[in-house]
Amino acid sequence: MGKIISGQRQLGTDELQARARQAAAGFAKLGVSVGDTIVLYLRNDFALIEASLAAGMVGAYPVPANWHFTADVAAYLFEDTGAKVVVIHADFLPRIGMSIPPGVKVLVVPTPGEVQEAYGVTASTEVPRDRTNWNEWLSGFGPIERAQATAPGTMIYTSGTTGRPKGVRRLQPTAKQAELGTHIWNTTFGFDRIEPSSLVTVVTGPMYHSAPNSYGILATRLGCTVILQPKFDALEMLALIERHRVTHLHMVPIMFNRLLKLDAADRQRYDLSSLQFVVHSAAPISPIVKREMIDWWGPLIFEYYGTSETSILASCGPQKWIEHAGTVGKPLPDVDMQILLDDGSFAPAGASGQIGVRTPQRAGFSYHRDDAKRERASRNGYFLTGDIGFLDGDGFLFLCDRATDMVISGGVNIYPAEVEAELHKMPGVKDCAVFGMPDDEFGEAVCAVVEVQAGTDMTADDVKAYLRSRIAGFKVPRRIEFGRDLPREDSGKIFKRKLRESYWVHTGRKI
Repeated sequence: MGKIISGQRQLGTDELQARARQAAAGFAKLGVSVGDTIVLYLRNDFALIEASLAAGMVGAYPVPANWHFTADVAAYLFEDTGAKVVVIHADFLPRIGMSIPPGVKVLVVPTPGEVQEAYGVTASTEVPRDRTNWNEWLSGFGPIERAQATAPGTMIYTSGTTGRPKGVRRLQPTAKQAELGTHIWNTTFGFDRIEPSSLVTVVTGPMYHSAPNSYGILATRLGCTVILQPKFDALEMLALIERHRVTHLHMVPIMFNRLLKLDAADRQRYDLSSLQFVVHSAAPISPIVKREMIDWWGPLIFEYYGTSETSILASCGPQKWIEHAGTVGKPLPDVDMQILLDDGSFAPAGASGQIGVRTPQRAGFSYHRDDAKRERASRNGYFLTGDIGFLDGDGFLFLCDRATDMVISGGVNIYPAEVEAELHKMPGVKDCAVFGMPDDEFGEAVCAVVEVQAGTDMTADDVKAYLRSRIAGFKVPRRIEFGRDLPREDSGKIFKRKLRESYWVHTGRKI
């Protein structure tokens, strides 16, 4: 069997599973049962996996919280989930503790040293005397012999870039649906290509996101060796690959960008020959960036497209991507995918519109306490993923942008992702975000916020001149701002709502 590694700590998967069964016994003692929720306010840590597995054993939903939430959003999360139990890292208590409703059992995990170092934690990392220590609580129970219910899956809260986040609840799958779901994950993640005992992977993203969560939990269930990287660091990840002979990775495009911006000497310093299967998703990727990664790491970089609501919808191997550069893949065999125009009709090949899907062979989902949201997100029987895209003549899917991010300027659709892809190629650009700002004449105009690398001199005119040579003139941002530390999720997605607010607040229009 494999093991779980975090910093200098490690735990055999057999021991971790035994601790999960102990936790399940403890949850049952607290009255947690089928359909209940357990909020995990934890960074990537052994306890997050233990509690997730344990919740499933009693039929409850583990809810990994985005620990970037402010205290008021955390309070909303605790109330909205109706959580019976909260498992939380000790250093979050001073900021979040008062947001937990009375009567909820709070189990506190000491914040491990590698997490403290990665995030510069200054708050108390030990469990207060008047709180229940997760490890001590766990030791008071014998492990249950078998699961008391079928695990319903993790309830993921959407990022909430356009409002309060909503929990996505999987409906209880049939045995056939559960088998199909596991098969899709195994093949998409490349887990079916190697014996689990030989598979070594690094969980590079926070497990409050659906993809790293599914990836890390499944790898643990299979008995693989799973390394938890507290916070993504490009150079450290290369060192981890060499040290542990990593075979598989799940990544997001911003990680590729940061890897490629390492010095040539650093990129060549480490032995990466153990890598067999690297898969990425979650955000658009520049074809140039992906081509450079394939040139560096070889034809082992795969891609998929999906949502928290629907799971994986399309996938693509490196050779097919080279033949259809920019695609996110072909829809999976069980997915009915259509591109819907504004009038609800199906778009012809090559025409862009909202991506709609039907997956009748899979277990469905609901939005926790918001059935109307599911209705609003559907058209003509198809669930709208929220993305704009098109299918080419060979049936390969290409993404244009998020529907909420599209800028309509003078009646013309402009996709910020296209402009951002070009900006990311500009020498000296570290990060960027493109979005619409109000304009009296055109309704909206394109605005870009650019973060430059240290020691780089750059003006707005430089940026505009660079873009004019690469994209149509009407797509060039009318306004260029320079900023630092753009609000970006660990998944690679930028919180554009936070950037747009200052431009739109005086208009009274919703963003």
